[in-house]
Amino acid sequence: MKDFIRGLSRRTVTTFFGTVYAITLLFALFPPFYLASSGIRTPVFGIPFSITYWILDAIVLGLSLWAFYRVEDIRGELDENLPVAGPPLTGE
Repeated sequence: MKDFIRGLSRRTVTTFFGTVYAITLLFALFPPFYLASSGIRTPVFGIPFSITYWILDAIVLGLSLWAFYRVEDIRGELDENLPVAGPPLTGE
């Protein structure tokens, strides 16, 4: 699986995760989606569906951010070795 992830182009990875982010943000920010679900009276684990809608949207967004971090870690694209800062400016 790691070889498959390393073999993907950067454009493919960013397009995939960008699409996931766009869809979750669309569900969070586009009122007709929320208003369509707010009329559902079925509770999910005792929570009204309109609140579960927001919780599920946040979970999907959080998991996709975590997955993007893992993919960048596997591909070696994280900025973990930042250059050391120079001496602090004293203003003298």
